[in-house]
Amino acid sequence: MRAANSDRERTIDVLKAAFSEGRLTAAEYEHRMSAAHQAATYGQLASLVADLPSGPMVQPFGAPVPVVPPTFMPAYLPPPSRPVRNNGLAVASATLGCLTVLTFGVTGLPAVITGHMARNRMRVTREDGDGLAVLGLVLGWLSVAGWVLFLLLALASA
Repeated sequence: MRAANSDRERTIDVLKAAFSEGRLTAAEYEHRMSAAHQAATYGQLASLVADLPSGPMVQPFGAPVPVVPPTFMPAYLPPPSRPVRNNGLAVASATLGCLTVLTFGVTGLPAVITGHMARNRMRVTREDGDGLAVLGLVLGWLSVAGWVLFLLLALASA
């Protein structure tokens, strides 16, 4: 039977694997590679890899399928990473913390409350967003401290 390009490529893969495993010398490898490129039939290809662990051969009907050597298995691909899912309360805390500048500190106390709630919930749910919660807490506490300082100064001056 005449061999196709894909059959020649499979034979070349077997030769590459055998060379990398040390089963062929460099001279044997080069000789067999050039012969594989010029091969026209399955018999010619089979003779190139007959003394190697694997090669292109037609399996008789009902014969067990040989196990694919690890050399020809696809490389391990890690599972796709999960999308980043920030905790909603952490996002709210950061938003309220940033708004303290525009609202003259009115949103500071809600930023602190939602920041603490977010950090408690994230310990349980393992969600992301701890940095956002901390940002909301820092800005919120600075706002609360500013209001307390303002009220103490107002009382002291009165």
